Amino acid sequence: MATVNPRRGYLLGVTAYTIWGLFPLYFKAIQDVPALEIVVHRALWAALFGALLLCVWKHPRWLAELRDDPRRFAILGLSGALIACNWLVYVWAVNNGRMLEASLGYYINPLVNVLLGLLLLGERLRRLQWLAVGLAALGVMQQLWQHGSIPWVSLVLALTFGFYGLIRKQAPVAALPGLVVETWLLLPVAIGWLWLNPAAVSTQPVFWGSAEALWLIAAGPITLVPLVCFNAAARHLPYVTLGFLQYIAPTLVLLLAVFTFGERFDPSTSLAFICIWAGLAVYSLDIWLSLGKRIKPATA
Repeated sequence: MATVNPRRGYLLGVTAYTIWGLFPLYFKAIQDVPALEIVVHRALWAALFGALLLCVWKHPRWLAELRDDPRRFAILGLSGALIACNWLVYVWAVNNGRMLEASLGYYINPLVNVLLGLLLLGERLRRLQWLAVGLAALGVMQQLWQHGSIPWVSLVLALTFGFYGLIRKQAPVAALPGLVVETWLLLPVAIGWLWLNPAAVSTQPVFWGSAEALWLIAAGPITLVPLVCFNAAARHLPYVTLGFLQYIAPTLVLLLAVFTFGERFDPSTSLAFICIWAGLAVYSLDIWLSLGKRIKPATA
């Protein structure tokens, strides 16, 4: 088992979430390409770039370990499907003027992690954690009452990424090989979609002489680098700490939505965000207090 290095985990986690927070700038550059087609190319180019990385960055016996335990393919197939769904909803939200909803989803995600720990890992919630989850639920209910519909973009993003992180943390597969296999398993679906859609933007010869073609090719490294950092960070940090670092990404998305792309931060939306932020503040306080209790006996 690899040695846990919290300092390295923090650095990797901050890097991953900062890149994710700046993703809207990338997707806006290729917004004329439909969201589903962008996701198809993310899978294609991430698979190719990941294969090249594996040739350079050696991981002894990773293929043998997968072959010896075929259940790992099923696990990675599930995590791959979850991350593909997350990609699709996020790209669609960014390019359809719903970045604030995407930001709200990733603010909710740390609290979803707490619930997943309760429901699936047998963890017990402390009083402050219950309060934090309750405030987040209040924010979601406020959106439901105000707009008459469930904020599905926010909830889908929070749930898909929450389950993805949980599965990848539990999967006994190294970060990079696991990510590469995920994209390889998506490859037949991506190629099949392009084959069945000959009128797609990226299947036209003229498209590959445009700047957008280069942006699509760049989807490989742009997709894999933060995921590699995230999965590596997950092996060095507690799951709750990863949830805490995640505040970086939605904050950057929120700032870009309001100050760069002019999305309206109206009173009803701000009330939902206030509820979520209050929940996160309580959640952070709970983490701070629990860490203080752990440190005191060790330093006494």
